[in-house]
Amino acid sequence: MKTITLQDYKQRMLRVLVHIQQQLDGPLSLEALAQLAHFSPYHFHRVFKGMLGESVQSHIRRLRLERSAIQLKSTAWPVTRIAFDSGYETPEAFTRAFKARFGAAPSHFRAARRRICIVTLDTSGSGVHYRNGTPPRHFKAALFASKTMKITIQNLPARRVAFVHHVGPYSKCGAAWETLGMFLGKEGLLGGDSLMIGICHDDPEVTPPDKIRYDACVTVDPRFAPQGEIGVQTIAGGDYAVATHFGSYETLGETYGRLMGQWLPRSGRELRSAPGFEVYFNDPNSTAPEDLVTDIHLPLEPAN
Repeated sequence: MKTITLQDYKQRMLRVLVHIQQQLDGPLSLEALAQLAHFSPYHFHRVFKGMLGESVQSHIRRLRLERSAIQLKSTAWPVTRIAFDSGYETPEAFTRAFKARFGAAPSHFRAARRRICIVTLDTSGSGVHYRNGTPPRHFKAALFASKTMKITIQNLPARRVAFVHHVGPYSKCGAAWETLGMFLGKEGLLGGDSLMIGICHDDPEVTPPDKIRYDACVTVDPRFAPQGEIGVQTIAGGDYAVATHFGSYETLGETYGRLMGQWLPRSGRELRSAPGFEVYFNDPNSTAPEDLVTDIHLPLEPAN
């Protein structure tokens, strides 16, 4: 009889977490998730809460509400559409839940986020203007990059990746990379055409630091099988807006801000309901921060 280890439990939970992330618009019944994890619903509910610190339904509601906050910040979708996409039967029910989570009604949340340090380029030549306060940090660097940052729309294939799941601030994800790198290195699966990818599931302005989700990933071939805390998932293909960030990971937020706050509203495209990801072209352990190169990918709905 096989002994069930902690690694087995982690692998089961990884399957469930990936399924929830990829099917957030689906029904996601407790019974179906329990079956995926090979537990009875009675035991699965308790194991999930014990390992994740929140119930299954609380986890799903939180992810949907946090996604709705990102949609309010980055799209012009009506609140009614966002409410229904989040699984609420009425806008009033959505507003009550949103206000309880974020302390403001959806319309007020959207208005406040759009007023914060909105930077616009004046093409008439009279300069750059900012509203509601002082210029953002590293303003000169941001201005230079906003004039020169190249953004392309690429149709990418699906990618199968091995990954280690990290929960906590993005700045603390190094341990996940060490675990993944040591395992794949021993298996001889690093190098060649492998891509180093970080899947960023959450917006730090929306999700509490201790709940932020990040997957450290390396592309693998179809023969690779998950083992313990090393999971496997597929990054969806499709259209992506791709922008190259030059420099420290600490300033990635500025490039995201320009990409989502300046380019996206003028692009004629809408974000797809899927996480963005980053492709890393350097090893931060052997590369000076100013020499790091990262491609940021934002998923887009298909063009009409």
